[in-house]
Amino acid sequence: MTTDNIEHVRIKALAWDLAADIYYPPGFDAGQKYTTIISAHPTGSCKEQTSGNIYATALAERGFVAIAFDASFQGDSGGEPRLIEDPGFRAEDFSYVIDYLVTQPWVDENRVGVLAICGGGGYAVSATMTERRIKALGTVTGANVGRRMLEGFTEYDPLGALEAMAAQRTAEARGQDEQVNDLLPPSPEAAEQAGLTDVDLVEATEYYKTDRGRKPNGRTSFLFSRQARLVGWDAYTRAEILLTQPLCIVVGDKPGAFGAYRDAFELYQRAASEDKELVVLEGVTHYDLYDKPEAVSRALDRLVPFFKDHL
Repeated sequence: MTTDNIEHVRIKALAWDLAADIYYPPGFDAGQKYTTIISAHPTGSCKEQTSGNIYATALAERGFVAIAFDASFQGDSGGEPRLIEDPGFRAEDFSYVIDYLVTQPWVDENRVGVLAICGGGGYAVSATMTERRIKALGTVTGANVGRRMLEGFTEYDPLGALEAMAAQRTAEARGQDEQVNDLLPPSPEAAEQAGLTDVDLVEATEYYKTDRGRKPNGRTSFLFSRQARLVGWDAYTRAEILLTQPLCIVVGDKPGAFGAYRDAFELYQRAASEDKELVVLEGVTHYDLYDKPEAVSRALDRLVPFFKDHL
């Protein structure tokens, strides 16, 4: 189905479909070949939020074809049970999207790139290392979710969390109700009442729990029993050997609990890419880069030339 310059498509994955929106540039001509950018959403997000409505839209306006998709088990994509955040599936989703793209006559298979935001950035790094059809990678406030699981997301007790996850999965296998945990307070007021002061947690609540960024599929909740894989996963494993594609890392200089600032410097140091760039935007927070026009524009001012130069 096509609405204005956006086409809604279903993409065959392992045993279900991925839901994706294709954003076409002005004057799109299916008889020509285009550079195509896959836009990957953050952890707990969906394609109607920053990956689609902000970045894919902006990339299309600048002449690219952009495709934003929902991760397996999330949003409008298939997969059961729901609300699974599994790094293996999240990384493999990129390959299924590329499988679809290379069947389209307007896609230049040698000019396929990825732009990924927050947790999507970590998954994109992992995917790019082994998916050689990705020719250039840009991350925006990219985060290594595996590291978060070792740290704050498990209250710095990963072994205790793994034991609890194992017990909960056994309980669910025996018929008990699923345990779904929301990582954020229900409102900014609740965050204030809880005494939260970290910039990432406060601004995440403002984005996801108000009309600023809230969408029906933008769920910040996860199935607790299926989070164990993340505890044992690291987005940057073997980056010093396998991540050789051109790389542009964009991050704000105001660090918060989600660790994107620290992760950006680590990725830059570890990546084997001979052509890599670390862009630190002064006065910018993690969530400014989701939708604040000035911050997004500054990010795109570096990412658009990067993709044009390398794709």
